[in-house]
Amino acid sequence: MRLSAFLRPFRAWVVAVLVLTFAQVMASLYLPNLMSDIVDTGILHGDAAYIVRVGGVMLLVALAGGCAAVFASLFASRAMAGFAQRLRLRLFAHVEGFSVGEFDRYGTSSMIVRTTNDVMQVQQLVNMGLRMLVMAPLTAVGGVVLAVRTAPGLSLLIVVALPIMGATIYLVMGRGLGLFRAIQTKVDRLNLVLRENLTGVRVVRAFGRTPHEVRRFADANLDVTDTSVQVFQLMATMMPLIMLIMNLTTVAIVWFGGGQINAGRLEVGQLMAFIQYVTQIMFSVMMVSMMMFMIPRGEASAQRILQVLDLRPAIQDPERPASAPEVRAGGRVEFDHVTFRYPGAQDPALADVSFRVEPGQWTAVIGGIGSGKSTLVQLVLRLQDCTEGAVRIDGIDARAMAQDALRSRIAYVPQRAVLFSGSVLENVRYGDLGADEERVRQALGVAQAADFVAALPGGLQGPVQQGGLNLSGGQRQRLAIARAIVRRAEVYLFDESFSALDYRTDALLRSALRRELAGATVIVVSQRISTVRDADRILVLDDGRLVGDGRHAELLETCSVYREIVASQLQPEEVA
Repeated sequence: MRLSAFLRPFRAWVVAVLVLTFAQVMASLYLPNLMSDIVDTGILHGDAAYIVRVGGVMLLVALAGGCAAVFASLFASRAMAGFAQRLRLRLFAHVEGFSVGEFDRYGTSSMIVRTTNDVMQVQQLVNMGLRMLVMAPLTAVGGVVLAVRTAPGLSLLIVVALPIMGATIYLVMGRGLGLFRAIQTKVDRLNLVLRENLTGVRVVRAFGRTPHEVRRFADANLDVTDTSVQVFQLMATMMPLIMLIMNLTTVAIVWFGGGQINAGRLEVGQLMAFIQYVTQIMFSVMMVSMMMFMIPRGEASAQRILQVLDLRPAIQDPERPASAPEVRAGGRVEFDHVTFRYPGAQDPALADVSFRVEPGQWTAVIGGIGSGKSTLVQLVLRLQDCTEGAVRIDGIDARAMAQDALRSRIAYVPQRAVLFSGSVLENVRYGDLGADEERVRQALGVAQAADFVAALPGGLQGPVQQGGLNLSGGQRQRLAIARAIVRRAEVYLFDESFSALDYRTDALLRSALRRELAGATVIVVSQRISTVRDADRILVLDDGRLVGDGRHAELLETCSVYREIVASQLQPEEVA
């Protein structure tokens, strides 16, 4: 299994588990032999001293086997915990490099299940296998050898019982292998329904669709439950069958063994030892059968994990990243005949777009829904790579730069303000973990957020729930803007970042940003004319094409698309 590479740092513990498991098996196989000696030599001859002496040896062997079992479990648990931790971390780090397309390929819910539930399934499989795959074969082989040596005349019973038990396990498992693979897919579906309901709870309630969502969840839950019940029914069927075979075998051993004792060919202690060896053999077969039930589910989980780890992100750092020029231009952004098409799309999201934004310019991008505004921002951040042409920062192709180096020069405020659970201070400082409280307060002031933060219980230490659900849309946007200001970047990207603000706050914020970000390259995406009309330059997009480039007054004269947008938002007397 390729995932075994994640066990390499714990090789010493794995070896210790194997050695201790071997010692445990040897101890368990030696005990019936000692018990046979006590019965046949000590009890039958009334030799109390022999009973005490051999009984003491049995006690020591039992204690040694018990200690070996305890420490083997301890070391195995530690090794498996470390294995799972490294695997989860590797998965998370790998997924962090995915582009939007890779996330869409598997879906957020499936990625969560693969990182949590699937890793746990593999961890359990390796944990059980590490001990059982050593214990079961050793017990079975050693048990057979010792059983034949103890009572050769009864060995034929083992030859009969084991194939019957093996056939029973095979028939039961034949029905269950596919069910384990199906469970993981159905858990993905259950997780998806739950996640959609929790994130969209306000929409669900607003449209009175709670009963519908309850039915969706109930259907997905019932699907998982039905498959799980089928699996557990198979397992529940197998256990009584195995126990029946074991008990019938024991009865047969006692029946035929009693006859051999009467004939003088077998001692009572030997019969007792033989019964214990046969029991150990059958229990080892049961352990293997339990492993065979776990293997399909663990294998399915391992394949799902490997699917993610084998997926090479479309956006990669170059082998030799371009070094920044000795004298930086301050964040000049250039689109050189850029075309971008989403995978599977017939028409490009951006088609042959060319422009250059100089440092110190306040550049606005406007256009209708689906015109390619947000796609343009993603290309600057290199969340997507252009299909044709080039996006350059200070004259360097973004694809020739290391992603971390590129994004360290950019501050981004997304269309949907994303906040994290914690405090206001932690969320704003996310833009620069080294920012002191004074810088944070200054950024909040520029973002017009100082007043509402001061009114929060705890001020800067005021709590922010996951996603900022305890804040209004405008408050979340202003905190996201403050987070970008703290970064002190060369390029600032605002993607519909003022849409939740009232016009007065919007105007005050833009005025403060003008002063704070003087000298930086600022690109503002918006559908509001009031937000873009005072920009140094306005880019107008329509169906992915750049159809207008100029100031407000110029575009009113030269760009029909811009005139239509203006007419839809402003009264005639406000246009000028």
